[in-house]
Amino acid sequence: MTSRYGITIPFDGVSLPEHREWFHRLAELGYSDVWSSEVDGADGFTPLALCAAWESRLNVGVAVTPVFTRGPGLMAMSIAALAEVAQGRFTMGLGASSLPVVERWNGIEYERPFAHTRDVLRFVNKALAGEKIDEVFETFEVHGFKLSRPVLERPPILLGALRPGMLRLAGREGDGAILNWLAATDVAACRDEVGPDKTIAARLFVIPTEDADAARFIARRMISSYLTVPTYAEFHRWLGRGERLQPMWDAWAEGDRKRANEVIPDDVVDELIIHGSYEACREHVARYIEAGVQIPTLAVIPYGVELSDAVEGLAPR
Repeated sequence: MTSRYGITIPFDGVSLPEHREWFHRLAELGYSDVWSSEVDGADGFTPLALCAAWESRLNVGVAVTPVFTRGPGLMAMSIAALAEVAQGRFTMGLGASSLPVVERWNGIEYERPFAHTRDVLRFVNKALAGEKIDEVFETFEVHGFKLSRPVLERPPILLGALRPGMLRLAGREGDGAILNWLAATDVAACRDEVGPDKTIAARLFVIPTEDADAARFIARRMISSYLTVPTYAEFHRWLGRGERLQPMWDAWAEGDRKRANEVIPDDVVDELIIHGSYEACREHVARYIEAGVQIPTLAVIPYGVELSDAVEGLAPR
């Protein structure tokens, strides 16, 4: 069992300044962590900096910051600054992200994601150790960079990882991996690639409602939006869901979004999205923990309930 139990922030419909009271409440309810992301809402660092300053009982983490959208030096500075604010309570997540986020939304070429992630990880490790870096990496070069503010406590660096190559890199050169869009029964395969002595964090999508039809309707739209992205599609082929998801991929490729949602099997939905009563949801989260996830982080999609009630109902017991 784990003493870590996180939740994804910022909450939809809650302004960043309003999160101050939410952070205090989360700590009181027994949550240990808040984790941000960096896609198309808030950046990954600002919500965490606010939490680290306002609520000393919570750990903070980002899952993940794309390695393409910040230069290596700025990435190191951002990590070092948040580590200074959080004073030992920060876990950094680096990842390749995806072509839509990097190329379509940020105008940066999404080239050689594995190699670039590896190079940024190596650069960040050197920078946080206080080295002056003058080096030609495979995907970029840096000359004469050194952090002017020393990092007193280096944060763990986890990699967002889906397939064997990145999972092995996370274990070999990072401190562990951040998993996403997987079933509890998939954790072991990922753990085997990362290695036994590394940290595994995972974002878990939760729809706390006993209306199974409504939960599956919402879940199917989420699944078709994510699992049609090539990176996630390949992940699920590796995990063995290719045959069950092929009808969705075929319909999506034909432009039939409605059918793509309809052909996702119930059992795939129930494996990848946690739903049901609060007790059933907590029991499902526990299966991830038992499978080897040390930092489960809930991404709550409230349906028919107030966010505050969902956050309380899903809190660790």
